[in-house]
Amino acid sequence: MSAATAGRPDLPILSRSLGLSRPDAPVRHVHLGLGNFFRAHQAVYTEHAPDADAWGIAAFTGRSRDLAEQMAAQDGLYTLLTQGPDGDRYDVVGSVSEALAGTDHESWLARLGSADTGLLSLTVTEAAYCRRDGGGLDHDDPRVTSDVESLRREHGPPPATVPGRVVAGLEQRRRTDAGPLTVVPCDNLAGNGPAVARVVTELAERVDSRLAAWVSESVSFVTTVVDRITPRATEAAAGSVQEHLGVRDLCPVVTEPFTEWVLSGAFPAGRPRWDQAGALFVDDVTAFEQRKLWLLNGGHSLLAYAGSIRGHTTVFEAIADGTCRDWLEQWWDEASAHLLLPDDEVAAYRHALVERFANPAIRHPLAQIAADGSQKLPVRVLPVLALERAQGRVPLGATRTLAAWVLHLRGMGAPVTDAQREDLVACADGTMQEAVRRALGFLDPMLCSDEVVTAAVLAQAEELARS
Repeated sequence: MSAATAGRPDLPILSRSLGLSRPDAPVRHVHLGLGNFFRAHQAVYTEHAPDADAWGIAAFTGRSRDLAEQMAAQDGLYTLLTQGPDGDRYDVVGSVSEALAGTDHESWLARLGSADTGLLSLTVTEAAYCRRDGGGLDHDDPRVTSDVESLRREHGPPPATVPGRVVAGLEQRRRTDAGPLTVVPCDNLAGNGPAVARVVTELAERVDSRLAAWVSESVSFVTTVVDRITPRATEAAAGSVQEHLGVRDLCPVVTEPFTEWVLSGAFPAGRPRWDQAGALFVDDVTAFEQRKLWLLNGGHSLLAYAGSIRGHTTVFEAIADGTCRDWLEQWWDEASAHLLLPDDEVAAYRHALVERFANPAIRHPLAQIAADGSQKLPVRVLPVLALERAQGRVPLGATRTLAAWVLHLRGMGAPVTDAQREDLVACADGTMQEAVRRALGFLDPMLCSDEVVTAAVLAQAEELARS
């Protein structure tokens, strides 16, 4: 039985007619990636903005229809179950005015081609942007090639990639003369605003140079840092909502009390007053981005690979393991030495992370975090490794994370889920020494030429394999 069908069928399904939320707002914001994180983060900031009644969201799934249909049956509503050490909180969120399947290309074009729409935000994972090494668009990806051909045709099939879907929407906006737009990527990419601007502009240039020029003039790409741990909801969560609210929620969201959103950039078509809902607007997000990517995300990656090798399945279990906790602190010491924020702010963030990771109510699966390591490690771990090596040090916290990742590719710990799984598993075949050298070279060709790093990763991989 799933969370969507569990519990008492006699209870009403969550809907706006029950008076648990305000009426839906007119759509001015389009979002791609209707999943748990978006619903625990960006949608909640809009919900609490004082002008939320003017900024309804049309949220599209990646491809699946299931979640869109569940939310549509609930008038776009869902329950946010915030679980903390002091108890649970239940909030009905009503900022999603339309929940739509990603396959509904006509609605996608209609919404982005409307002058009423001022924002496009995305939560689609790092791998979905089709970037090559170095950050540009991967023009050799057959999906990208197919999208270029489709977009060049007046009535071509819908694009398959995220950059393709964005470009299709922007081209529709240009055709309808709908005015400027702000794109707000909310994925864990370093410099996600410029990164997404690059792939979108490069794809637009391949399609039509006039479109690329319009994008440069009319589209603002905002850089963001997002932070909130949001595991998958369980049947128990759905049952808890039924018990406390007296309704059936087909798609509740579980999250932690902590939340942070830092943004930098221009909003030429306006935005909700997110600043009055707790978001922070700054001139440069770099210091916050590094803190979050290295400490939270880098720490998560370490626990996902090394912790699962030690038999743990969740972050809560892993941080309760004294050995994993020591490894985590070692990694944090290395990363903290290069952060740009004041020491007291870094110390406070580390303290908060320990509490967040050790929250017994949040069961964050290590297997979920371990996915797409080839995309995540270059921004979560390799920058610190490079900074440490530039100062002549061998950062054992960083090399241990890489060693655990190599063992993960060799079948230890969490299963391998990666867009490049086949190539990665092949890299990790053979002797341990061969696996380490090839896997490091896959992440960064310069790594496998550093004999000191290679030796450290090999020694730690052999040690972990025996543990």
